[in-house]
Order: sequence, then C-alpha cells, then structure tokens
Amino acid sequence: MLAAPIFFQSCGHGEVPKSAAITDRQATPILDVDSVSTLISDSGVVRYRISAERWQIYDKAEPSYWEFKEGIYLEEFDEDLSVQASLRADYARYWDKDERWELKGKVHAMNEKGEKFDTELLVWDQHEERVFSDSAITITRDSSVIQGVGFESNQTMTNYTILNPTGYFTLED
Repeated sequence: MLAAPIFFQSCGHGEVPKSAAITDRQATPILDVDSVSTLISDSGVVRYRISAERWQIYDKAEPSYWEFKEGIYLEEFDEDLSVQASLRADYARYWDKDERWELKGKVHAMNEKGEKFDTELLVWDQHEERVFSDSAITITRDSSVIQGVGFESNQTMTNYTILNPTGYFTLED
C-alpha cells in the first residue's frame, strides 16, 4: 500500500512533447529512406534496380522530384535478368513528371558493349530517350580512350557523339 502512492506520484500529468508543425511542405519529403534497393518493372518485366544510401521523394515541390543526396547505383537488365548496363553517381535528382535524371559528382556508366563513360555531369531525358552532358567526359573502349567536352547519346549510350573531342584514338578508313 505504501508503494502505490509513490508509483502514482512519479507518473506526472505533464504535457506530451510535440514536434513542430510542418510549414513548408515543398521542402519536406513524403518519403525519406536509408539503405534502399528496389526493382522497377515495365509491363511486368523487371528492367532496373536502384540502390541508394538515401532516397527522398518531394511530391509537393514544384516540380516534384526524387533526390539521392548520398549517391545512386542503377542497373539495367535484359530479358534474362543479366546486367546489361550500369550507372553510378555521387548525387542524383529525378524529376518524375518530366522523366529526367540529373547525375552529378563522379558519374560512371557502362553500356551493353562494355564501354565505360566517366564525367561529372550527366543528364538522362527518358521522355526524349537521350543522354547528354556539357562537362568533360572520358570514354574507355577496348582499344582506345576518347576524351572531350560535351556529349550527346541515345539513352542506351550506344550511339554517341563527343562535341569537342581531345586525346588519341584510332580512325578507320
């Protein structure tokens, strides 16, 4: 009986702490996930895997976007689920309504031919099915390394043009 008043006395009726109200909904992500890996399908066929340390979705921003502040790794699969191409970047932003990616930092991509692309900025416009950059780029192929500034390509990065090429490479007659 003596313990009961002491127990009830320790349970105060103080106010429950509350978090501050969200005032800027455009700057607040609806989703904030750490260490995520997800598969994306098209017409029931798995096409991509996205892995990221942090993924935030800002659905109320104008325009709405996804942000990968700590980097992203993306793989594209063929019908047999073999990796056909890959892409890694230190930072990425995806505007979902425009279907456009902007990748920054150390950006490394590999196409289905095994050619490697290294740059500091890459834009992938899925709607127009093209990839481009106005930054320095290095393309490593089996027999050569091509460097330049500015780059345009189809979205599979198999038909590309370097706008201002530099370096040594072999030309075929």
